[in-house]
Amino acid sequence: MSVAANKGRALPWALVTPALAWTLLFFVLPFIAMGLSSLTAHEGGAFTLANYSQFFTDPSYWRAMVNSLEVTMIVTVISILLAYPFAWILAEQVPERWQRLALMLAVLPFWTSYVVRSYSWLLVLAQNGVINRALTGTGLITEPLQLANTRFATVTGFVHFFVMLLTLTIFANLKQLSPSYRRAAADLGAGPVRTFLHVVLPLTLPGIMVGAFLTFVLCIGDYITPQILGGNNELVMPQLVMMQIGRRGDFPLASALSIILMAVVTIAYLACARWLKIERA
Repeated sequence: MSVAANKGRALPWALVTPALAWTLLFFVLPFIAMGLSSLTAHEGGAFTLANYSQFFTDPSYWRAMVNSLEVTMIVTVISILLAYPFAWILAEQVPERWQRLALMLAVLPFWTSYVVRSYSWLLVLAQNGVINRALTGTGLITEPLQLANTRFATVTGFVHFFVMLLTLTIFANLKQLSPSYRRAAADLGAGPVRTFLHVVLPLTLPGIMVGAFLTFVLCIGDYITPQILGGNNELVMPQLVMMQIGRRGDFPLASALSIILMAVVTIAYLACARWLKIERA
């Protein structure tokens, strides 16, 4: 075999080796370590499944998982309902020469820190915050509303962040949609509503599902927003994991809870996999 042929075979491996080494060092090995840790007791010793059985037998742990799924689904649905009209306006109503500027202005607030935005919402929703002061100042209420440290506050903070993420994925999908599809539907007698329901919506569903899956993954694994805006009144899984580490120092149980959370994300991926690849005709 010639030297040139050997070099030709070695080049792809040389190009992919850094990515493989990075994945092995910072994902595979830590995941294996976390998996092994989840199979040990808090005090050390032999392997055990007690950490996993504790999750399935302790109602408080189940409640945290249910809270995470409920909040994540609410955030995902609301974000889709708000993002799709916004993306439609940007793609269809805004002149093309102004679309880049409109997208930049829409994304501009998200250049600030994620933590800063969460604390900003806390200032807005607090008992002495902007909303309560406005409502009491106009006489609509006499006592401040409990808006902060609630599920409503957590959902509001999440939606504020993820609407723009979904808008970008849906906008990209709408821009790929050829106008000929809508013209063909109109030639066949379909009105605007039927064209949207039977042509535009199915063809833009991959963009919706990509954004929805990203929203699901980032939302269900987020610790900052529930901690700042939701407090500890309604625990979600990331808060429960951090409590095992920060308060009890129980790394094996925290590892088991993290793996269970990853399993839920994997199930969500498998459920959405058919839509997560946008194919071009």
